[in-house]
Amino acid sequence: MAARLKRKVGAENVAIVEPSETHYYQPIWTLVGAGAKTVASSARPTASVIPSGVTWVKAKVAEFDPENNTVHTDSGKKISYDYLIVALGLELHYEKIKGLPEAFEHPKIGSNYSVQTVEKTWNALRNFKEGNALFTFPNTPVKCAGAPQKIMYLSDAFLRKTGKRSKANIIYNTSLPVLFGVKKYADALWEIVKKRDLNVNLRQNLIEVRADQQEAVFENLDKPGETEVLKFEMLHVTPPMGPPAVLKGSSLDDAGGWLDVDKYNLQHKTYANVFGIGDCTNLPTSKTGAAVAAQSAVLDRTVSRVLKKQTPDKAYDGYTSCPLVTSYNTVILAEFDYDGQPLETFPVDQSKESRVMYHMKADVMPHLYWHGLLKGFWGGPGPYRTIMHLGMK
Repeated sequence: MAARLKRKVGAENVAIVEPSETHYYQPIWTLVGAGAKTVASSARPTASVIPSGVTWVKAKVAEFDPENNTVHTDSGKKISYDYLIVALGLELHYEKIKGLPEAFEHPKIGSNYSVQTVEKTWNALRNFKEGNALFTFPNTPVKCAGAPQKIMYLSDAFLRKTGKRSKANIIYNTSLPVLFGVKKYADALWEIVKKRDLNVNLRQNLIEVRADQQEAVFENLDKPGETEVLKFEMLHVTPPMGPPAVLKGSSLDDAGGWLDVDKYNLQHKTYANVFGIGDCTNLPTSKTGAAVAAQSAVLDRTVSRVLKKQTPDKAYDGYTSCPLVTSYNTVILAEFDYDGQPLETFPVDQSKESRVMYHMKADVMPHLYWHGLLKGFWGGPGPYRTIMHLGMK
């Protein structure tokens, strides 16, 4: 967004408040956890992705004061603004599961959701001998809701490749009542689950990890108070997630602690000069990088109109995408809108496993991220979808 705004108002009028020294392309961590990519390939120095001429305030936001158009940083600075875009992402809460994060010291436990733990997933998978390989999905909103099961499919493929699959019992315990939120793709995934002999248990929520006993404790969300203990030889944890602490209880949040924005134009519902994008918002769609790309084009237009004292006129349709990696060379590319209706870019049935889509996920998308999205040139596949479908929906 800074790159886009720089072109409108000049670099000297744009600032980014960002504490991190390193910027990560997180979608590739699914493949890092499966040994197909390296952590190093996902990282760049933050300085290299800040648009030239834009001010980088290397600090964390400690407080919002939208009444006075200022943000306070943890270094004690007060920064005033004419317009504010909130793009805070969300927070991981490993500590909400009893026994974590200290259980990550154990060699058989990993998580693809953090740079500190993603390689632990690969180590646990590589050193798997026999027993239960366990994958979890928490009882909260998460970023990239497909990722918890992608690593299950990749682990299955790895164990087949290395001749250990017959000694493995692969279990996916999800708090959700469905395997995937969009029926078309859920149906295709259930087929894969059956074909590959994977065990999926719905409405099961991880509440405790006993690392020394190699045990995981799940609660049955349909029968409160009822728990089950499972032994594991490998455990992949998807942590509970939530809105950034600085947003919760501020005058910018909704009842759930998320940034309260209009779902169509991304403008804050109370403060007209505040906007939001990405995982920190209360937009009722999946929290993915693809959603951010589509939102960036809409937000760009909204801010342009507001700068000219005009009414926002472009609407975000909730477009999001989840490349469901099903093996080391196949992907089901799920794309859908606010209503959970498929919104596919290519004129083929995207619920079928595809090699081409795998290469797009593994090789094309990172390139598009670093050189397109971050530079403010990629606003999602909307225009290409129209071309591919010859102008038809």
